[in-house]
Amino acid sequence: MRLASRMERLGTETAFSVLAKAKALEAQGREIIHLEIGEPDFDTPENIVEAGCRALREGQTHYTPAAGIPQLRDAIAADVARSRGIPVEREQVVVTPGGKPIMFFAITALVDEGDEVLMPNPAFPIYESMVEFVGGRPVFVPLRQERQFRFDLDEFRAGLSERTRLVILNSPANPTGGVLTPGDIAAIADILRDRPDIMVLSDEIYSRLLYDGAFASIAAEPGMAERTIILDGFSKTYAMTGWRLGYGVMPVWLAEAVAKLQVNSNSCTAAATQFAGLEALTGPQDSVGRMLAEFRARRDLIVAGLNALPGVECVVPEGAFYAFPRVVGTGRAASELADLLLNEAGVACLSGTAFGRHGEGHLRFSYANSRENIGKALERMGEVLARAGVR
Repeated sequence: MRLASRMERLGTETAFSVLAKAKALEAQGREIIHLEIGEPDFDTPENIVEAGCRALREGQTHYTPAAGIPQLRDAIAADVARSRGIPVEREQVVVTPGGKPIMFFAITALVDEGDEVLMPNPAFPIYESMVEFVGGRPVFVPLRQERQFRFDLDEFRAGLSERTRLVILNSPANPTGGVLTPGDIAAIADILRDRPDIMVLSDEIYSRLLYDGAFASIAAEPGMAERTIILDGFSKTYAMTGWRLGYGVMPVWLAEAVAKLQVNSNSCTAAATQFAGLEALTGPQDSVGRMLAEFRARRDLIVAGLNALPGVECVVPEGAFYAFPRVVGTGRAASELADLLLNEAGVACLSGTAFGRHGEGHLRFSYANSRENIGKALERMGEVLARAGVR
């Protein structure tokens, strides 16, 4: 028996393998501080939990339309229209079990064998994985600390070719916490206007975890809404990672194709989960503000602490909940240093190379953990680096 050859092209998320190693150490009695997994450490707000439970009690235990229940699609359309300043209709919305299916479905629907997809690097690894899985060719635009992890627009322009079919944007970004400015977004739109054959997948899952300024979506640029797939969801904003609830907003012709792919894969998103999402969007938003304020305090703590470590330099992330310090001054490769910190300091983090080759020389820390644990992790890391002779 054998697997299909395409399976060799499918990647994974290193975060889950590091989590498994950390759990194995915990099983041996070690105390591990988890800064590797990108999920809020807050519980889902009670009003959202109650809405999900109420839906179950009221019999919402059956199939829904493949694209989602009408009430939720309408609420998403209204929310995206308000937050991005664009008209959105229900028919443009597809509700999925998490945000990843939008990546999977959009790339499957748009990218043929040999087509090129322009994307940031380092970046969320599933972009590259899915493009290679369908036979496409990833083309990378490096993100560098010197530019606050924003695109060099000349490199972006140079990365486009006659075979480019899709451009992927992610702002605020995983793993860097970098944010594309409104000027960046406008310039990218200007570049792409000369290429009406290119679609944009704009991963905006961290759009409400922005510390300063207003969020800018390329969909709001003139002429770009009909060429953009907005990926968003509930996992990060409402601490609903385990509920598996995301969505895409896209042109109707593509939404119909994506809904067809959903029929062929998982039929629909769980009914009760969708009603919980409806409450998340239409109910009180206080929890989002409180969570963001706490993330800001943690950000400031971890950035100051990382910059105090020998051989480490960290710019201030402008969004999401990740710090992406440069660690070349330690004299260790990123993967080697990540292993050292896990095994010797009991601090789980990720090598920047888990997000692509341009992540070498960096580590990613998720500060979705308590300030107490972050402080403890910084102290332990300092001790380990001192023992390793880093000055």
